[in-house]
Amino acid sequence: MSSLHHRHLAVSPEWLALYYRHPLEITHGEGRHVWDADGKRYLDFFGGILTTMTAHALPEVTKAVTEQAGRIIHTSTLYLNRPMVELAERIATLSGIPDARVFFTTSGTEANDTALLLATTYRGSNQILAMRNSYHGRSFSAVAITGNKAWSPTSLSPLQTLYVHGGVRTRGPYAELSDAQFIKACVADLEDLLGHTRAAAALIAEPIQGVGGFTSPPDGLFAAFREVLNRHGVLWISDEVQTGWGRTGEHFWGWQAHSRNGPPDILTFAKGIGNGMSIGGVVARADVMNCLDANSISTFGGSPVTMAAGLANLSYLLDHDLQGNARRVGGLLLERLRAIGAGSECVREVRGRGLMIGIELVKPGTDEANPEAATAVLEAAREGGLLIGKGGAHNTSVLRIAPPLSLSIAEAEEGAKILAAALRTVG
Repeated sequence: MSSLHHRHLAVSPEWLALYYRHPLEITHGEGRHVWDADGKRYLDFFGGILTTMTAHALPEVTKAVTEQAGRIIHTSTLYLNRPMVELAERIATLSGIPDARVFFTTSGTEANDTALLLATTYRGSNQILAMRNSYHGRSFSAVAITGNKAWSPTSLSPLQTLYVHGGVRTRGPYAELSDAQFIKACVADLEDLLGHTRAAAALIAEPIQGVGGFTSPPDGLFAAFREVLNRHGVLWISDEVQTGWGRTGEHFWGWQAHSRNGPPDILTFAKGIGNGMSIGGVVARADVMNCLDANSISTFGGSPVTMAAGLANLSYLLDHDLQGNARRVGGLLLERLRAIGAGSECVREVRGRGLMIGIELVKPGTDEANPEAATAVLEAAREGGLLIGKGGAHNTSVLRIAPPLSLSIAEAEEGAKILAAALRTVG
């Protein structure tokens, strides 16, 4: 055990998880690569849990942060803040929500917590609809709506949460149905659920479930849900913490795969917009955002430094069409990984879109989750010089692949080659 690991264990809670048998200290990064304390270089296919979205040490972001820090670091939301207003204007326009208002937080957890506050206040109800296998953060309220037991340490909650079918396409009671039949069955389930409950405040859903293993419903499910929700006056919260900013390649926001009945009432974001800086936020229609009848602020949300980083990062993302790059390079990577998976008895499914890809591992010849194999592949990939993540509701048996959106074709090929070798270690 390294000295730093020993010190970590002495001062950190037991539930603060670390990857790898011998945990990794990352000291610096550049582009799509990072280096550890021993000087070993890794190709980064996880980006600090989808947070280093653009590139490590991106000069444009580093310059913006440095220049802003040289002027003033912090003021709070009690004062006018030019970078915050400028970033809010851009996000409001990009969100697709009419008459949008933006509130900045410091994380996705805090953003979802705020969205729940808005929805329950607006509707006068503490009942929330959430998706099975979902993850929305680690605060008391966010844990209460998380449908993944590995990340839900308590059932105590100020909310009444009811879970809806549809977040996982290839497991569960509707897995064998066609896409159209799947949507019809999930909508019928939602209709039936609402017929047995008090008026719900909102449905919160990730368009692609992140921690849940990059699972997703057929395109159009949430549009079909929206017809039911609208009849009951229930709001739709789209949790875009992991799917936003073009990561899926096909769309800028995950909700746009379900856009037939318009944008969500509330959209939450975080992670990638700061490219490593702590930015989260909520976008909502003005009547929803303005429903609170008490004062509120965010001491650190909308910090001049993080807003400067967000503006620089968003400009780089749009100017260099990183959404298009995610579509092109992600499509190539998905094709390579599916070909590799077809040759492994441990691979149940390779799924995803853009640069958001999951590889679900099972015990050979069965449909049973194989968390031991996932851990072994994670370790083998590290040995080969590649960092990936893992997740999934079925005992954390899904490899999560989400590189920075500036990933090159050569780097995608390199990563696929390392993953192929890592998968061979488990069969």
